[in-house]
Amino acid sequence: MDKNTRKLRNQDINPCIEESDASQKCLDAYNYDKSMCSAYFQRYKNCRKYWHNIMVQRRRDGVRPEMPTAAERQELLGAIGGKPY
Repeated sequence: MDKNTRKLRNQDINPCIEESDASQKCLDAYNYDKSMCSAYFQRYKNCRKYWHNIMVQRRRDGVRPEMPTAAERQELLGAIGGKPY
């Protein structure tokens, strides 16, 4: 696995692996008919937007690392009662 692929599959770097995998499975199941998977794409897009906003806020506040680790994200999601997207 090359460096970029490892980076995309790293839970601490990419918070939307689950949504990405669901989108890919949908495409595989529906023979790459994108119109059948729009709900999965929207969920992935909302996930990326949500965590991007968290990352930007942490950057403004001077918090390192800018992207919360997988454990920190689980705590954040637990505190708000689940995924907001």
